[in-house]
Amino acid sequence: MGLFRRRKQAGALSRDRVADRADLDHLESFVRTRRGVEAYLEPRTTVTETTIMLIADDGEWTRRRVGGPEEARRFAHRLAIPIYDVRLMGYPQRMRDYNERRKRRPELF
Repeated sequence: MGLFRRRKQAGALSRDRVADRADLDHLESFVRTRRGVEAYLEPRTTVTETTIMLIADDGEWTRRRVGGPEEARRFAHRLAIPIYDVRLMGYPQRMRDYNERRKRRPELF
């Protein structure tokens, strides 16, 4: 038995804060000010609550907490953007390309 091993309790809450109105306002603003935005649902983990990542057509992205998978789907439906489960779809290449461009030329971002 490991000395530092912790038992994972069923239904244990993550240590992260819950989503609030500012998170949703930020996501809405991102959608309204970018083109071709898609939503990617990221599952809750032991460290982070459920999050939604929004990725624009140029690969720019943002991530914020949401109240859960159903809230994320309602949010995407209300703003008429597609939503994908990142566990099934993965992240799009345009996001990785955007991150690479930022690494090479951070002064442009």
